[in-house]
Amino acid sequence: MAAEIRFVEIAKRAGLDFVVDNDASEEKRYVETMPGGVAAFDYDGDGLIDIFFANGARISSFRKDSPRYFNRLFRNLGGLKFRDVTEEAGVAGEGYSVGAAAADYDNDGDIDLFVAGVDRNILYRNTGKGRFEDVTARAGIGGGRWAVAGAWLDFDNDGWLDLFVVNYVHWSAAEERFCGDPARNLRVYCHPRYYRELPNALYRNRGDGTFEDVSERAGIAAHLGKGMGIAIADYDEDGWIDVSVTNDYLPNFLFRNTGGAFEEVGLLAGAALRDDGETISNMGVDFRDYDNDGRPDIVVVALAGQTFPLFKNLGKGSFRDHTHASGLARQSVGRSGWSPTFADFDNDGLKDLFVSCSHVNDRVEMFQAYRYLLPNSLFRNAGGGRLEDISEAAGFHAAPPRAHRGAAVADFDNDGRLDIVVTALNGPAELWHNVSETGHSWLRLRLEGRRSNRDGIGARLRIGEQHNQMTTSYGYASSVHQGVHFGLGRLASAVEVEVVWPSGVRQRLANVPVNRELRVREPREEF
Repeated sequence: MAAEIRFVEIAKRAGLDFVVDNDASEEKRYVETMPGGVAAFDYDGDGLIDIFFANGARISSFRKDSPRYFNRLFRNLGGLKFRDVTEEAGVAGEGYSVGAAAADYDNDGDIDLFVAGVDRNILYRNTGKGRFEDVTARAGIGGGRWAVAGAWLDFDNDGWLDLFVVNYVHWSAAEERFCGDPARNLRVYCHPRYYRELPNALYRNRGDGTFEDVSERAGIAAHLGKGMGIAIADYDEDGWIDVSVTNDYLPNFLFRNTGGAFEEVGLLAGAALRDDGETISNMGVDFRDYDNDGRPDIVVVALAGQTFPLFKNLGKGSFRDHTHASGLARQSVGRSGWSPTFADFDNDGLKDLFVSCSHVNDRVEMFQAYRYLLPNSLFRNAGGGRLEDISEAAGFHAAPPRAHRGAAVADFDNDGRLDIVVTALNGPAELWHNVSETGHSWLRLRLEGRRSNRDGIGARLRIGEQHNQMTTSYGYASSVHQGVHFGLGRLASAVEVEVVWPSGVRQRLANVPVNRELRVREPREEF
């Protein structure tokens, strides 16, 4: 019999008091639908995962002119208790923020933070003294576009993390049109078809604290899209990290790394569209091996009526639409999703699928038989590539349905069970504590590169038939920096771990004890 997965929502008693304020109005300004990214990372190096929330601003000025609009950082005090340290850490921010991405871009051992927003991005350098400094201008990170998310990756394998920024559409309040029913003066958020596409951006880390915009040279700028989600993986195992970017009502991008530059191969690889060829509201994305065949798969979430597409990696550079075969089509067709994550919530050795849920149109119920506010969803991995909806049994229906957006999966109490923090527009953030009693073992690996980047981002890891990679960016506008988690089922003895570092060094660790976090340092030479 399958182990039961159970969560309890504890945000209020944990002291996690945060609400995404999108400055909503009856004018239905398009940007109102998009904020809510979250980043989970250990900003102060105490071994506990802290939580950063991106927040909106007053749209008329794009200023955070009230504390209600501040981005927020909550320090993990232990025992599932958090304290707001926003102002002392210096991260209240500026502008209308949407997403966040955490990583150690300067290889100093402290986790830094990129914040994506409307016309303004922010790069925070962690000083290692409990504070961040805004180094955006000095670093050369551009703004001026509507950025949704970022991903840290070492695209040229030089040992320094570069930054890929996902841009959405051209938008200005002055040019916003009326969408809806004029006869009833009923206004709704416009369809993305009314907004022009943007190119994404790639910034190469020079290793001296500054970045160079290489979007054109690397082959990124030539492709216009309406970017929503980003996730990274070396899907063809050639030693170069690749990038999956979802596009709203356009084919999705799959940027194959050809060795320090990219070619867009989404359509050719079979990962751009569902089998029926329809364009849909592609939202967040995860890029991870969910069926233990050693190849990273791609899951995308979309709006009700469109399903949550799942593309199975067949090897040799190709993917197949596996949505119906997995059972996900039937179970997701009535739901709208934002932020998906493949993670092993019961530590049985199979990655389950969590999705934060809500429709984008707060008046959808006046036009269609779909709901705006929704509970979150959890699909248990039943093996054999099948996913089973256990959302209600797992406890997610115990909370009121909300306009959920970003989500971050991390072990906030270091008990070996993965918890989830989720944001909601104009509603309280949720902290879902994993209380599953499975008796299953686990192992978390924290990487430290020596020839590779300090975080080991891009490293591929294997324990038995399980494969994963070190990344901090996936889902919707969200980020998690806590190493790589493996569920080990009933295995109680030591395991063997294989790590293939971005430098190409292959490392094997024998007789590794389970039920703990292990720090793994990259060797100077392969052995």
